[in-house]
Amino acid sequence: MIGRKIIRLFGGRMLVIALPIPLSLIGQYNNKMNKKDFEVIIIGGSYAGLSTAMALGRSLRETLVIDAGKPCNRQTPHSHNFLTQDGSTPKEISEIAKSQVAKYDSVKFYNGLAVSGKKIKKGFQITTSSGDIFTGKKLVFATGIKDIMPDINGFSQCWGISVVHCPYCHGYEIRNKKTAIIANGERAFHLATLINNLTQDITIITSEKKDFEENQLKKLKQHTIQIIEKEVSSIEHTNGQLKSIVFKDGSAASFECAYASIPFEQSSNIPNELGCEFTESGHIEVNFMQKTTEEGIFACGDNSTMMRSVSMAVSSGNITGAMVNHELTQENF
Repeated sequence: MIGRKIIRLFGGRMLVIALPIPLSLIGQYNNKMNKKDFEVIIIGGSYAGLSTAMALGRSLRETLVIDAGKPCNRQTPHSHNFLTQDGSTPKEISEIAKSQVAKYDSVKFYNGLAVSGKKIKKGFQITTSSGDIFTGKKLVFATGIKDIMPDINGFSQCWGISVVHCPYCHGYEIRNKKTAIIANGERAFHLATLINNLTQDITIITSEKKDFEENQLKKLKQHTIQIIEKEVSSIEHTNGQLKSIVFKDGSAASFECAYASIPFEQSSNIPNELGCEFTESGHIEVNFMQKTTEEGIFACGDNSTMMRSVSMAVSSGNITGAMVNHELTQENF
């Protein structure tokens, strides 16, 4: 059943707009499905996974999307820098995407967590936390990453709201504000070069002794970017909106927003179990076709690139779907 919204126009005419299909009413979202064998299993049902699924659905490939429903950007109030969806919430984009992918009968959805995987004669076997087992000829990891929050009180509550990672995703919305960069060395300098075009009030907080080259320090000074070599103790905020940064020596400085560079880990350990190799930065290693180092396994989205955005996830997922279909076509033709 599709929801409808009726808008009355001038002259008495009415416009009927179809709304996204509620997930509870979509038959494909049935964990009690009888089908267990698929051509492709996609682990992760956010932007990259759904983009992969759409390409495969349009190619009539029997595809299963396994998703635990916990995207890393679920706290972010709005998504930006993505054509046609600029300013939408992550949830809105996801629900529209799911309703569109669900129209392709060959794509099925499983709500749950994939916990283990192994290679079998005809491809791969995936087991979920509920004990359900599925097999697929090809395997796609669209599992994303987990941000590792620092031991700073208030940081996680502000993450994705007023403490952000990317000027392309969030910079316009926090332009001209008093801005902190919580990072050091090359990463801090890189962020400063990008943010300098968005605000003239920038302070770098290194949390330890500053680690910049002489030419970098000269550049920062030229742009009146201050450096504070103090360790952050907590962030004072109101509903995720940063008010001030408190340091371990008891002092504090007022800010309206901050950029931060924090570590991450893979959301799923299954790629490691199956022998996939990783880059020095911790991403799953893929080639230009999104193929991992293991035959028959692909990866897309945040788990395999430093370019972390909704648009990049959708793009890499679309490429993945096409490449997976190409491999299946070559093997079956």
